[in-house]
Amino acid sequence: MLKKILSISGKSGLFKLVSYGKNMIIVEGLSDGKRLPAYSHEKIISLGDIAMYTYNEEVSLSSVMQTIYDKNEGKAIDAKQYVDKKTLFAFFEEILPEFDQERVYPNDIKKVISWYNLLVGAGFTSFKEEESDSETEDEAK
Repeated sequence: MLKKILSISGKSGLFKLVSYGKNMIIVEGLSDGKRLPAYSHEKIISLGDIAMYTYNEEVSLSSVMQTIYDKNEGKAIDAKQYVDKKTLFAFFEEILPEFDQERVYPNDIKKVISWYNLLVGAGFTSFKEEESDSETEDEAK
């Protein structure tokens, strides 16, 4: 589900992939629904490709988002209560207890909270990655 949700540096908010063009993609803002081009020279990253560092392994952002969603019963998070490093880390320890505190920065946690609020505001209720048909067929063999 998060594979088609994009973050574009220099542009605020999150975007949904709509179409491909020559040297660009067409994206739609999750918050305002406006469509605009994103060019190949811009730094574009899919939320499905992001993972959070832990002491043992990397945990996908979709798993982290699903845990936040389940813990908050699908409600948005009041970001104003998490302003300093101590409160941010305490919040994130509840979500991902084994996260690496040396490689996950407070700004990373603020960004996760912001993205979560944008996704919930856009109507997302599940963050689990859906298996593609080819993966399902491979497992059946």
